Amino acid sequence: QLAESGGGLVQPGGSLRLSCAASGSRLEPYAVGWFRQAPGKEREFVSCIGIGGDLTTYADSVKDRFTISRDNAKNTVYLRMNSLKPEDTAVYYCATASQMPVQVLCVRDKDELDVWGQGTLVTVSS
Repeated sequence: QLAESGGGLVQPGGSLRLSCAASGSRLEPYAVGWFRQAPGKEREFVSCIGIGGDLTTYADSVKDRFTISRDNAKNTVYLRMNSLKPEDTAVYYCATASQMPVQVLCVRDKDELDVWGQGTLVTVSS
């Protein structure tokens, strides 16, 4: 199971750090992605980190502002979000796959992932 935390209300230009914690199994063998869904929109890819932490990918809309990382000792993946914009407002989800080979791959298609957290709301507003 995955559980997100760290969302909240922040002003434009502000920062937040989201956490994705795993329970029931170790997160280390899994690639983990972050996705977000704004009201009335499709869920979209934000970022992904590979099993070793060396591979990271980002959507163009968040590149250079967001940083994904992982601490396998804490069984947690993080998403540091800087220079937040109103258009970043969304429910943010972390996700992974229970089956190989997708389990170890960074994928951008949400339909390839079958393990999701409940989401955490990020609101960027003045």
